[in-house]
Amino acid sequence: MCASGIGPSNIAKTLHEKKILKPTFYRFQKEGRYGTHTDTDNPYKWNERTIADILDNEIYIGNTINCQTRIASFKDKRTIKVPKEEQLRFENTHEAIIDQETWDIVRKVREGRVRRTRIGEIDKYSGLVYCADCGKKHFLYRGRTIKRESYNFICGNYRKHAGKEKCTPHSIREVVLDEIVLEEINRAIYYAKNNTKEFTDYISKKTSSQYRKDLNAKTAELSKAEKRIVELKSLFKHLYEDNVLGRISDEQYRMLSLDYNDEQKELEQSIPDLQKEIDTLKSECTNVQKFLDIVRKYVHVEELTPEVLRTFISKIVVHERENKHSQTSPQQIDIYFRYIGTFALPNTTDATEETKQDERRTA
Repeated sequence: MCASGIGPSNIAKTLHEKKILKPTFYRFQKEGRYGTHTDTDNPYKWNERTIADILDNEIYIGNTINCQTRIASFKDKRTIKVPKEEQLRFENTHEAIIDQETWDIVRKVREGRVRRTRIGEIDKYSGLVYCADCGKKHFLYRGRTIKRESYNFICGNYRKHAGKEKCTPHSIREVVLDEIVLEEINRAIYYAKNNTKEFTDYISKKTSSQYRKDLNAKTAELSKAEKRIVELKSLFKHLYEDNVLGRISDEQYRMLSLDYNDEQKELEQSIPDLQKEIDTLKSECTNVQKFLDIVRKYVHVEELTPEVLRTFISKIVVHERENKHSQTSPQQIDIYFRYIGTFALPNTTDATEETKQDERRTA
């Protein structure tokens, strides 16, 4: 349910409706052990926090995590959660009941925070669409009075700082993005299944250089952000000294310090995201076989769901239009597939001939 985009609260409601016993009562029924939280009057009333804990528990994929909590002291018996980096993690200690592929999809869904909006809808692209220029996530603009075909994505940085020239809209309608992504996924499925050898050779040639390029770009972006934070701290110091010495007025100090503070906050928020992207690039380097394993489970995708999107797609990057105020102006969309990155997929009709031409040029 989570992999398909359903959140913990709605999963809890579904389990309640299906009369699935909650863990404490199940344990009481099986072992006769009555805990402090065992509510015998509501045996099916699941808590969404319990659902979230289950979804994040690696025990279901065969791993054991030790030292997750500790007590404050021998006098203070309160339980304190230990940071993840200090916990002890052991892989493959027992048989898994959830496959790694499903686990990975759920991680992406949870990171993207796929949840219903106030109008009861889910953004299936949550956490997948990014701006090509500033790197911020895109925001899906919609509402009760807006027709579905008019729902559109805009750069989150532009939306937050409209009028301050922080970025441009980079807008694209959701229905248009659906059409593009669905077509590319189905072309990839068809080509990988019907031209497996050519597909493997093609991806190996095309993605290795792209992978290095993306990794170098993200590493440089992270280094630039960290360097700018150091610069801002120095600017704050000089700004304060200039204000104390009367070189700038209190009003100038207030305006400049607010701008610097906003920039620093944005940079500090972007660093964890950049580090996560770098880690993802390193762990999901080109692996055609893993992508082929995914493809074998599908014949043709009819509908885009959060599960399908996170099965195939790791990121979508939206470029600005050549004429940003024209809806008919050309616009570049980069689709990054899991394990193989972004690539210009050949037409299935002439794929074999193109591969042969590539081989001749290489030779």
